[in-house]
Amino acid sequence: MDLPEPTIPLPFETGPYRMQMGLQARAPAEMIEIDALYPGQMAERRELLTRRHAEVFAACPGSEAARAEVLERLAGLLPARFPDWFEQSGSVLRNQLTGEAWDLNRLPHDPLEVAGRLVQEDLCVLQPGPEGPVLAAAVLCFPTGWRLADKIGRPLREVHAPVPLYAERLGQPVDRLLAQLRSGHLVERLNWSVVDDPALFQPGGKAQENSAPWITAANAGAALWLRTERQTLSALPRSGGVLFTIRVRVHPLARICSRPEIAARLGDAVRALPEEMQHYKKLVPFRDALLGYLDARSH
Repeated sequence: MDLPEPTIPLPFETGPYRMQMGLQARAPAEMIEIDALYPGQMAERRELLTRRHAEVFAACPGSEAARAEVLERLAGLLPARFPDWFEQSGSVLRNQLTGEAWDLNRLPHDPLEVAGRLVQEDLCVLQPGPEGPVLAAAVLCFPTGWRLADKIGRPLREVHAPVPLYAERLGQPVDRLLAQLRSGHLVERLNWSVVDDPALFQPGGKAQENSAPWITAANAGAALWLRTERQTLSALPRSGGVLFTIRVRVHPLARICSRPEIAARLGDAVRALPEEMQHYKKLVPFRDALLGYLDARSH
């Protein structure tokens, strides 16, 4: 079956750095995207959920209804949006892309895990708590520098504690947004970084501080990748939670910078990052090589 070529988001801009949510309204059906990387990525997700389950799946007591609601939503959305690839007959949801069939009345795994075996997105369930929204459950196969075990059950402000400026500028607006999300609405945001490892499963910890002398302005196009996240937020009205999806994409820097104006734009965005954000994004070890490469391709 022909699948669409992967899109390449370019969520970086020229001008001064601004710490903001950057939300865009989207049609609810656009929560999930499927492309030609689906077979390989789903195989990797199945492998992680089988061999490293405790690292990629977690759920708090009390999130059962929300986890079930996530699967219920996908079971309705996928056949409606992608009828050539998914179909539901009675209680059985069939995935024509993988050959799998799931009896929704007799699941072999947690409903949220089954949901995570259907789509390329990671799926996080947020629920209200006394200190603000809490990460109550997740299937997180493609993390960008964080470990699910460290974050599960914690308020979002603690989850985002390592993010520079989050508490001061975004903590309260994000909590307010999640409390006010209305049923049937979907919002999207994008973020980006440049990484020296194309692996999707990157639960790494603290920011790397050591230099990377093997990465130079001459080889940075082959040695570095643009890693982006497309995130969506939507209400789970029956259970009172919020579904947070994360779609990770990784593209070689040389491909991203095939057009001079894009290389120039990325160079401007890197230079505009505050020092603490450069450390958080782990750019410091190869920042000079990256900028040298981008500058050479900006003309």
